[in-house]
Amino acid sequence: MGAIQLKSDLRKIIERIDNEQLLQTVYDFLKQREDTKEGEFWKSLTDEQKNEIYLSYNEAEDDKSLIAWDSLKKKY
Repeated sequence: MGAIQLKSDLRKIIERIDNEQLLQTVYDFLKQREDTKEGEFWKSLTDEQKNEIYLSYNEAEDDKSLIAWDSLKKKY
């Protein structure tokens, strides 16, 4: 998936979100990433946080461990 498609998909997702707190969280995350030099964010994490990210990534590779988008929307 290219950058143009990713931007388009992100816009669509954001347009469907009505939860202001969630939008603020996404905005803060993206803004922090925009202002941070590459690699600084990763270096700021503890080993435990890095391990948690690796674990989440590995779990996401298994479709059985993913939550359906509709279920997630209902929860939040």
